[in-house]
Amino acid sequence: MKILRWTGGIIVIAIIVGLVWLNTSAIGRIYIPTATGITAKQVCSMTFVSDIEPQLARSLYVDPLLGDPASLISANVDEDDMSVHSRLLGLWHAEAVYREGLGCTLVHGAREFDRDLTVPWDDEPRYYDLDAAHRDANFDTDALQTAIDGAFDDGFGARNTLAVVVLHEGRLVAEQYAPGFSRENRLHSWSMAKSVAATLAGAMTLSGDLDIYEEGTIELLGGLGAEAEATTIDNLLRMTGGRAVHEINDGTDPNSDMLFTERDMARFSATRDRLHPPGEHWEYQSGDTVLATWEMQSRLGGTLDEQVRALRALIFEPVGIHSPIFEADATGTLQGSSYIYATPHDWARLMQVYLDDGMANGTRILPENWRDYVTTETPGSDGIYGSGFWLAPELTPQAFYMSGFQGQSTLAIPEHDLVIVRMGATNYTRTGTWDMVRDIIAALED
Repeated sequence: MKILRWTGGIIVIAIIVGLVWLNTSAIGRIYIPTATGITAKQVCSMTFVSDIEPQLARSLYVDPLLGDPASLISANVDEDDMSVHSRLLGLWHAEAVYREGLGCTLVHGAREFDRDLTVPWDDEPRYYDLDAAHRDANFDTDALQTAIDGAFDDGFGARNTLAVVVLHEGRLVAEQYAPGFSRENRLHSWSMAKSVAATLAGAMTLSGDLDIYEEGTIELLGGLGAEAEATTIDNLLRMTGGRAVHEINDGTDPNSDMLFTERDMARFSATRDRLHPPGEHWEYQSGDTVLATWEMQSRLGGTLDEQVRALRALIFEPVGIHSPIFEADATGTLQGSSYIYATPHDWARLMQVYLDDGMANGTRILPENWRDYVTTETPGSDGIYGSGFWLAPELTPQAFYMSGFQGQSTLAIPEHDLVIVRMGATNYTRTGTWDMVRDIIAALED
C-alpha cells in the first residue's frame, strides 16, 4: 500500500510540476495561447467578415499553420453572440468577438471591451465593370487568360489562389476566383495592411496633421529615453525603430505574442527592449507599424468610432472604396500591421491611386510624389523594402507591391500601367505570383 501511495504521490507531483512548467514556459505562456488565439481570431474574421464557411476557413488559413496540434483545438461559432470560442484540452481558451464595421477582436477577457460598438459603412462596396474592348485592344486575350489560369490549382491544397484581379490603365481587364469565392469576399490582408498605414501617413501629411520626420511626437515612447523619443513615424514605417519585436512567426516570437496574447499591442511594442538607435538598423517587424498606426489614429479623433470614420474619409471614400474592415485590438488600436479585410477590387483601387500620383476621381489623396517616398529603398534592406511597400526590381525597375503572409500581393507595374492583385491562403509552397505577373506583362501587345 505504501508503494502505491508513494507512486500516486509522485504522479501527482509530476503532473503539478508539469502544469507549472507548461504555464510558465514559452510553450504555455505564448505558443498555446497563440494557437488558440489565431484559431478564434481567424475563424471569427473569416466567418463574419469574409463570409467563408468556418471549416473551410480553418482548413485554408489556420490548421496548416498549426500542424498536428490543430486537431486538439476546437472552434465554436456562436451566430447569435457573433463570437468564436476556441479551446485546447479544456485548459486554454480564447474568444474573438465580431462587431459590424470593426471586424473581430481577441478580447482576452477585458471587462471594458465595448461589445456593442459598431461603425457600419454608409455605402455598399463598388465593383469595376469588365472593359472587354480595352482588354481586346491591348492584350493577347488567350495569353492573358492562360497566365491567370496558371495561378490556380484544380482544388484546394497548398497554393490556394483565391482571387486574381488585373487593371490596365485603371480599367478592369481580368478577374478570376477559386470555387466558392467571388469579387464580394473581403479577403485578409495580413501585412498588406502596412501599405495602408503608409497611405494613411501620406494622407495625413497632405492634410498637415502629420510630419513623418518630426522627433518627440510619439506619445507612447515618451519617458522611455532619448533614443526612444527620437523615433519618428518614418522610422516606424521603414521598420528601423530599433526595438526587440522580432518577427519569426513560430508561435513563440514577440510578434506572435503581440498579435495573439496581448490586449494592448501598441504598448507592448513601445516597451520592448531597445537594441539599436532609431534609423540605424532595418529589421522586418510588425510592432513598428502597430506603433505608427496607434500614433496616427490618436490624431484622428477621441473615440474609436471617430477615428475609423476619419480614416475612411481620408483614404478610402474619396477613392470609391467602401469594403475595408480595419480590425482593432481589445484597447481599440487599429492593427495597421496585419488586420484589414477588403475586396480584391478595392485592393486594386488603392494601388491605382499610386499609379495616378496620389489622385482619385479628381481629388488629391496623397502628396505629389508620395510614391517616390514609399518606394525609396530603406538602407539595410538589401534593396527590397521602402516604406510600407516592397520593391520588385526583378520584375521591372519601377515595380513595387503590397505583401502579406500566405501569399497576399497587390503589385504596381508603372512601366505598363498595370495593377495586379493576387489573394490566397498559401502554405509552405511558392505562390507562382511572379510567374503570373511576367506572363501578364508578356500578354500585353504593343
